[in-house]
Amino acid sequence: EEMGVYNVTTVTQFILIGLSDLPEVRYPLFVAFAIIYQVTLVGNGAILLAIGTEAKLHTPMYYFLANLSLLDIFCPSTTVPKMLRNLLTEDHSISFIGCALQLYFLVALMGTEVFLLAVMAYDRYVAICFPLRYSVIITKARCAQLVLGTWAAGFINSTIHTVSTFSLSFCRSNLVNQYYCDIPQIVALSCSSTYVAEMLALVIGGVFGTSAFLTTLISYVYIISTILKIQSAEGKRKAFSTCASHLLVVCLFYGTAIFTYLRRSSSQSSLSRDRLISMLYGIITPMLNPVIYSLRNTEVKGALARVLCGRCPQEAQ
Repeated sequence: EEMGVYNVTTVTQFILIGLSDLPEVRYPLFVAFAIIYQVTLVGNGAILLAIGTEAKLHTPMYYFLANLSLLDIFCPSTTVPKMLRNLLTEDHSISFIGCALQLYFLVALMGTEVFLLAVMAYDRYVAICFPLRYSVIITKARCAQLVLGTWAAGFINSTIHTVSTFSLSFCRSNLVNQYYCDIPQIVALSCSSTYVAEMLALVIGGVFGTSAFLTTLISYVYIISTILKIQSAEGKRKAFSTCASHLLVVCLFYGTAIFTYLRRSSSQSSLSRDRLISMLYGIITPMLNPVIYSLRNTEVKGALARVLCGRCPQEAQ
């Protein structure tokens, strides 16, 4: 880590120091996060398997859920394996290209998830507010277009941010104050003007993020308003059950994101705590999503039970 003490003419690698000030807990952290990561992979993989093998789940709602599970596998996979390696070894370095790629895929996948949650909210809005027209509005072709649009928007957004961030000059410290490469920490290391990169992050991130958030919020305002107008308690329960899982996932995603990114501290102990919170945001949320859907959604629960236990009778025979 001595590289960060002296100025270097050109930065060829970065040092991820997000965990270096917590040596006494690195082995317990390794065990905890390794287990959480494995549970995340297995849980989301089970959701994908259930949707893929259950014919009655081949609908737009579950097609969107399958993409969410894919994102919940890919997103932590961009940071957690490197983090686990750093916890076990003294080498916390990452190459310049490796850092750029990690940031690119992390921002792309996170952006895609924001857009996908908005699309899923719109899907539930149409299903609850216009149930008779749902199959006409949300066709298979429209569903595919919406999903492709979310992935395209996420990766286009990330391309702009990554190019603007790594076009900066880096000639001072190469110590990244995080356990992965993220835009604020990388921009902070630049020795050239960061105005353009910061404005791009603010404007483009603000426009895309605000649009997705407002789409989600407005959809749920109409959904809740429609549910409250239903006369029977059973009708309200059925209507709410169709969007409860997604609403919980949205609250979890935005709640942890806001808490992580808006809660910035100056003291060293608070910075360490913030990095731990960031870790939880990065891997706890993807782990909980399949739990929420499997517990709250009877169709997914049934499909998972058939996938896990359906072969037992054949094996017994």
